[in-house]
Amino acid sequence: MTAVMEMPASVKAKPVEDATPRRRFTVEEYHRMIEAGVFAEYERVELIEGEILQMAAKSLRHVAGVRRVNKVLGKLLGDAVFISTQDPIQIGDVSEPEPDVVVAVPSATDYEDHHPTPPEILLIVEVAETSVQVDRQRKLPLYAQAGIRQYCILNLRGGELEDYRDPTPEGYRSKQTYTLKQSFNLVAFPKVKIKVAELIPRTF
Repeated sequence: MTAVMEMPASVKAKPVEDATPRRRFTVEEYHRMIEAGVFAEYERVELIEGEILQMAAKSLRHVAGVRRVNKVLGKLLGDAVFISTQDPIQIGDVSEPEPDVVVAVPSATDYEDHHPTPPEILLIVEVAETSVQVDRQRKLPLYAQAGIRQYCILNLRGGELEDYRDPTPEGYRSKQTYTLKQSFNLVAFPKVKIKVAELIPRTF
């Protein structure tokens, strides 16, 4: 009988590291690719730390969630802020993500001459249905390192909101998770209270 050597669990579970060199792109190169028509009009991509990532398809529930967040924030904050949905922001020379909702300080040009940058951004909200892990693992460190003062993930499947604040180069120091029955406030507007339930779209 042939003996079968059993590999130790610690060895079998060890992931294989991919040491393949990657060609990373700058924001300037990314823009040139867009202008050259490298991407089809229907493609949804964004530049994260030099890598061009495909964005998740937008379900009806995701679209409804983005609309709700935009409507609630617009009603509460009005002309005190500039709100954009699923538009680019620029973080350094190698990242141009497109968050679901961005709240920024008002601009005399309505940001027609540039995308909002971290010092101008008051809040970012990512609406997550299938993208929770990406929003936590890729977006969260990026936003913290850039100094985005408040980052929220609206988890549609979990029916809750993750609120991150106090950014550092190592990540956010503070995290609070709020359920449907709870409210949270904004770092830039501490007196403004928002009910999580108002942001979650109805289920039909």
